Amino acid sequence: MLRIDKLAHVYGNGTRALDGVDLVIPAGMFGLLGPNGAGKSTLMRTIATLQTPTSGAIVFDGIDVIAEPERLRRTLGYLPQDFGVYPRVSAYDMLDHMAVLKGVAGRGERKETVEGLLQQVNLWTVRKKALAGFSGGMRQRFGIAQALIGNPRLVIVDEPTAGLDPEERNRFLNLLGEIGDEVVVILSTHIVEDIADLCPRMAVLAGGRILLEGAPLDLIERTRGHVWQKAIGRSELDDYRARYQVISTRLFAGRTIIHVMHDGSPGEGFDPVAGGLEDVYFSTLDASRRAA
Repeated sequence: MLRIDKLAHVYGNGTRALDGVDLVIPAGMFGLLGPNGAGKSTLMRTIATLQTPTSGAIVFDGIDVIAEPERLRRTLGYLPQDFGVYPRVSAYDMLDHMAVLKGVAGRGERKETVEGLLQQVNLWTVRKKALAGFSGGMRQRFGIAQALIGNPRLVIVDEPTAGLDPEERNRFLNLLGEIGDEVVVILSTHIVEDIADLCPRMAVLAGGRILLEGAPLDLIERTRGHVWQKAIGRSELDDYRARYQVISTRLFAGRTIIHVMHDGSPGEGFDPVAGGLEDVYFSTLDASRRAA
């Protein structure tokens, strides 16, 4: 279990990236959802011991992460948002080198580890190919392979599917889902569907604060009967924003589809929405902006 208490981080320029974050994350997949600039990467880097917070505490399975970063690193797997590799090195050689750095010293053990991981992430057939020739999805699968070296008990993946095509995204999410229920896996993303597909528990982070936490299905249930949609002309949007709590808009067939939060029918032309995690997310961000 990972416990985060009153975590805050202020950068040298005065930017408050984290503002009293409290989280308890059990084993299994946990989704951290938030817009760009919410503080997600700062939180992930802090948990991964890559930066020291201004204040607060992080404890993982009895390890004081801030006071004992080396102990945490021995059981950590991390795939950052920007994952750099040596482009001319083959996938096999790079993974072998990383295994050495993670303490897998024996040649036989290392061979078994590297070959097993390349099979697991479906890169065995391209193991001799230089990483420069990998697609974005292949690079991300390689990134997960390096993160899983040493059987970590805490795995952090930061914005892993941004920029992937739908096929590679599905392949990558399936791979994440296979890591296991005994490992704490934190998936940090701004893509709602990634959380909906994988995570039995989640939190919404914005402005450096946790705005919402719980099980996605429970959070979706709270919106039932409160979300309505209507197709309007683009020129009508400002008027509807002034009259209703519009939480999201999208274009469909040249019309603007609005979703609004309202107790009971807002009026003629509105249809009830069954609700989904996207509505939970947008309504949470909208409420936060209104309260600011």
